[in-house]
Amino acid sequence: MLTVCRRYLKRPEDAEEALLLGFAKVFRALPTFRQQGSFEGWIRRIMVNEALMELRRREPLHLSLEDFAQPENLASTPATADMQLQAEELLALLQELPTGYRTVFNLYALEGYSHPEIAELLGISEGTSKSQLSKARAMLQRKLELLMVSG
Repeated sequence: MLTVCRRYLKRPEDAEEALLLGFAKVFRALPTFRQQGSFEGWIRRIMVNEALMELRRREPLHLSLEDFAQPENLASTPATADMQLQAEELLALLQELPTGYRTVFNLYALEGYSHPEIAELLGISEGTSKSQLSKARAMLQRKLELLMVSG
């Protein structure tokens, strides 16, 4: 669950704080668990919400559509079997994304939230969620291409 918190928060101390607060909420809410889904999924959702709350406390979200120019003519990089990044390297790449991009990417690609759910969670429009995801993917693709060239 610490990894879930680390996806949203850059500083390890902030992720640990969110983890502790999240587990406190889990224990308080344990009597309300209805066993309709997996226990792990229920805990994960609490951790994601707590990480988002911690993120809002630490660094306000600036989800501007104009943060970065639209990606132009990105070369498509074929996936190769020899390009295996360690989890730490992937986390480092995610941490380099602007806060808004990273948050939307994590919620959509890693946690499985839909754009309407992300919009509601973050108080943004669905269009902004889609745009942030697209820009996050483009930035990650560029970073991966650079990593492949230099590595």
